[in-house]
Amino acid sequence: MPLRVSALRSLGAYMNVFSIESFVDELARAARADPVAFRLRHLEDPRARDVVQLAAERFGWAGYARQPGRGRGFAFARYKNLAAYVALAMEVDVERETGDLRVRRVVAAVDSGEAVNPDGIRNQIEGGIVQSISWTTLEAVTFGDTRITSRDWSGYPILRFSHVPQSVDVHVIDRPGQPFLGAGEAAQGPTAAAVANALADAVGVRVRELPLNATRLRALLMA
Repeated sequence: MPLRVSALRSLGAYMNVFSIESFVDELARAARADPVAFRLRHLEDPRARDVVQLAAERFGWAGYARQPGRGRGFAFARYKNLAAYVALAMEVDVERETGDLRVRRVVAAVDSGEAVNPDGIRNQIEGGIVQSISWTTLEAVTFGDTRITSRDWSGYPILRFSHVPQSVDVHVIDRPGQPFLGAGEAAQGPTAAAVANALADAVGVRVRELPLNATRLRALLMA
């Protein structure tokens, strides 16, 4: 390898959940079912169902009013199948002419067992959501035949304040007496899938390759 590679934070969970939850959304569409109702139909774990229902309720999923160029997306995962449960809903705006995608608002629900420090849990989930939006919509290392070319922050694409969500609302489900599950990195995978699902809802195009940047989206939407 002429280029040095390394692990992405959240390791396989980010890409795995992006793939799985994107496909779950496609299955829901094929079944002509609401994405939240479809997930609940196939979830037996009561704690998983609780975070899904809470995120959808606080987002206002059932009463969502559609607008042109705007879409909603939903995703759920239990981190590594043994840590925190996270479900989130989000709303995005997409400009077809430019390919610009902006996340307007995010509502998440998290269950990581007994909540010793609820504010710390919220901080972990909020930070993971913003970081994952940056990965999903912008970030990619550029390189030539022998070296990486994006070597500083002016040349590396990363989320700017102009594209930070207008609101990120995190609801913690406390489970007194239950084991501590840990909330670190639990939001990154569901966030990526929710962005892709909201994009598909907004413009009717399913994109399976990351990042969902303006160049890629403009080419797909104008084709």
